[in-house]
Amino acid sequence: MATFTQADLVGHIRQAAGEDEGFDLDGDIADITFADMGYDSVAMVEVTLQVERELGIGLPEDDRASKNSTPKQFVELVNELLPASI
Repeated sequence: MATFTQADLVGHIRQAAGEDEGFDLDGDIADITFADMGYDSVAMVEVTLQVERELGIGLPEDDRASKNSTPKQFVELVNELLPASI
């Protein structure tokens, strides 16, 4: 079974919302909220839509996909929803 990783998420963040030069997305960000990294709810909607399109899944309106969640929570949510065949 394929999994969605933090590196996958970082790629989507960079594509959909850009990268704050003052924050290293390649660092230890697993438990830092998206808001603390400078991403607002609009940015997270863009990231979420991009992930949904690429993986063919629908992410629920869940706190784990909001600006107040962390990359670790987002990745866990995506992996819960991934079909075994991906």
